[in-house]
Amino acid sequence: MSDKMNQPVLNNAPTRRQAIVCATIAFSALALTPTEAWAASEEEISRTEESIHQEPFIKASRKRLYEALMDTSQFNKVTQLSAAMQSGVSLVATPTQISPEIGGTFSLFGGHIVGRHIELVPNERIVQAWRVVDWAPGTYSLAKFELVEQGSGTKILFDHIGFPKGQAAHLAAGWKGNYWEPLDKFLT
Repeated sequence: MSDKMNQPVLNNAPTRRQAIVCATIAFSALALTPTEAWAASEEEISRTEESIHQEPFIKASRKRLYEALMDTSQFNKVTQLSAAMQSGVSLVATPTQISPEIGGTFSLFGGHIVGRHIELVPNERIVQAWRVVDWAPGTYSLAKFELVEQGSGTKILFDHIGFPKGQAAHLAAGWKGNYWEPLDKFLT
């Protein structure tokens, strides 16, 4: 019998979406109280979480897009083009601050969004523990930006998980109006 016959075949490997759902379930327990996460004592899996998956296309290179997301001065200019700024929110009181290091912190949109960088792969991926300051203390979500070169621009494979229940529609609109649209304007 050959060695190849003894190796398992991985025909049923999970898809990217299935892996994201599993990560959502695993991470969501951090944002919920034990009572909310595990409604029934015999239940081991929370089925109450929402997630966001978006794939915006930005007319800029991965390098240029990564720099705009990670550089304080550049992202501050992006915020000036954001829906939040257009609605009259004052972003001047607390200026944009972004540490370019793994484990470093960030404060965006006048201190309304704060967090920490979990993983940084220059020009490829940014993973952040991300929160809105008016969420319950200690509640963080996970935001992942995967930068994929596509022709003359970059597609962002974006996933946001672990945020408080009922926030998906608001957050999805916020990503579009405060990140994707102003980034596209700033970079083109």
